[in-house]
Amino acid sequence: MKMSALIAATLAGWLIAAAPAGAQTMLVTEAEMLASQAAGDLLTPRSATVPGAPRIELVTPDVKAPVSTPTRILLRFFGSAPAQPRPDSFRVLYGMLKLDITSRLLGLAKVTQDGLDVAEAALPRGSHTLTLRLEDSVGRATLQTVQFTVQ
Repeated sequence: MKMSALIAATLAGWLIAAAPAGAQTMLVTEAEMLASQAAGDLLTPRSATVPGAPRIELVTPDVKAPVSTPTRILLRFFGSAPAQPRPDSFRVLYGMLKLDITSRLLGLAKVTQDGLDVAEAALPRGSHTLTLRLEDSVGRATLQTVQFTVQ
């Protein structure tokens, strides 16, 4: 029963995300946020860092304090020579349900070998978890989890 409510909330969120032209694009809807929070802490596999894997640096926002919305999201990618980060491998998964919101970000900014710069990312007020994934040209992958609160 609980999972059915999660699925219904997620589907409702996808419908809300398809906003009319000119409306601010939400990276995550309130329904998706609530569904992810309702899922609780699902098991997340732990793995050792792969030596030489690419690195993702969150330049802004400062997630040590509450974030306002809309906010700028600036990520920098770093590779270990001779490998380079592969922008086409970049993925952003949202919350405990790991909803893939990469296409929503790509609608707002272009991912390059250097990183990603979203001028105005809109998120509902509340707690958020993003899992960032990036591979390099030799197939090494990195996962980075970012947790923050939007006020």
